[in-house]
Amino acid sequence: MISLTGKTAIVTGSARGLGRGIATKLASLGSHVVVSDMNEEGIDQVVKSIEEQGWSAEAYVCNVTDEKQAEKMIEQIASNHGQLDILVNNAGINRDALLYKMTHEQWDAVINVNLTGVFNTMRPASQIMREQTSGRIINISSASWLGNVGQANYAASKAGVVGITKTAARELGKRNVTVNAICPGFIETDMTKGVPDHVWDLMISKISLGRVGKPEDVANCIAFLASDQASYITGEVINVGGGMIL
Repeated sequence: MISLTGKTAIVTGSARGLGRGIATKLASLGSHVVVSDMNEEGIDQVVKSIEEQGWSAEAYVCNVTDEKQAEKMIEQIASNHGQLDILVNNAGINRDALLYKMTHEQWDAVINVNLTGVFNTMRPASQIMREQTSGRIINISSASWLGNVGQANYAASKAGVVGITKTAARELGKRNVTVNAICPGFIETDMTKGVPDHVWDLMISKISLGRVGKPEDVANCIAFLASDQASYITGEVINVGGGMIL
């Protein structure tokens, strides 16, 4: 059985949806989880839910696009708890449009959150994990990193996440720090619930397992990668999509 007892984890973008599922899973396995997001009300609700189940969590308001905020969060959590064992970069947004219609504002917004935000937390976290010679960094990319109509900005950001993941894995391996990326497929979250019925049916038709994924499906994979059982896995890009990209 996977145990994360005694570990300290930060999950960005965890006020709802996939991030909430990840934070809850890590807490259920014994980790103290820092639930981080710009949505203060949302993270307070997640922490309350986790604590009501007898697990350990705290809320931390942070905008990962702000370099100083991200650095302060990483350093403060590591200082308060004496360690930082797990960083899950989940914060992400989409601003979809066909390439010829896409504005610079739509491009910048997505790149700033989905890619620069990952850099802003990974840079200080990597320094701390190097010094303690241990750590797990798990970045949420997407099946869309391979390209998707109407998502030039999103696909570029998620492809960048794959690139920084593999680079960091090379740089940090000798310090016993692993870095991996997860590429969720079509997962049932607040974001995807707004998809029109005909699009929903089309997406399901492309999935080999014939069903939409749940946040727990992704969270289970992340829990494994965060554990000691995955100590020899690094630089990998793992699809959790029910066979959608086959």
